[in-house]
Amino acid sequence: MILFNRRFLSLVLSVAFVASLAACADVPKDPQARAEFEATNDPLEPANRVIFDVNDFLDRLLFKPIAGLYRVTIPPGIRDRLAHVLSNFKEPVVFANNLMQGEATDAGVTLGRLAVNSTVGVAGIWDVATDWGMPQQNGDFGQTLYTWGVEASGPYVVLPIFGPSSVRDALGLGADSVMSPWQYLASMNGVGTENRLNGFYFLASGTVQREQNIESLDALREGSLDFYAQMRSVYRQYRDKQLGKQSTEGMPKFDDYE
Repeated sequence: MILFNRRFLSLVLSVAFVASLAACADVPKDPQARAEFEATNDPLEPANRVIFDVNDFLDRLLFKPIAGLYRVTIPPGIRDRLAHVLSNFKEPVVFANNLMQGEATDAGVTLGRLAVNSTVGVAGIWDVATDWGMPQQNGDFGQTLYTWGVEASGPYVVLPIFGPSSVRDALGLGADSVMSPWQYLASMNGVGTENRLNGFYFLASGTVQREQNIESLDALREGSLDFYAQMRSVYRQYRDKQLGKQSTEGMPKFDDYE
């Protein structure tokens, strides 16, 4: 787990560093400016914008072209099969978070999906479970922390490559990575096998998600006076919807945005 553990440790240290900077950020004294400051909860906006711009540059230069090439070279049916496999790959983590959130019914559905799609669906190539009345659930450790009483998300942060997040959700992302059982199974065949599995999953899931969101992100970018502020708003609305905090009617649709 060398590659994986280094990545997780780097993420945790990055979030801790961001949190410490946020704690030291100057809070405006003017009442109106302070209200706006607290509403955006983005005390590290200058640094966040730099990271956002780098991410956007890499997206234009690398990620979007790769996603476009993937779309034009791989038939839709095969793209759907790969998306199903990657979705099935996440089910154990969703199941664990469903349990930790006390959602026994959702956990049962998720476990049923994993069992059916991994067998009848041939390792998740086909999403048989949905047709059998077991729709996909969602659950991550950021949500779990919220249900455990960590209602404050912490400052808004933009993570390199991963994009919009918050201190709470970034830590949750690292915890979810640790909970995935597949890496431990792969490690039985040596570090090389585990690193290849992690590398394949990271590249494949990123490419699939970017391909699914080509039109949505293009529309959002072209229709925004401030792309950074718009993405911050979209992320928060999407996250609030997942947490059941508020309606996001009219928000642009993003497939598996996180």
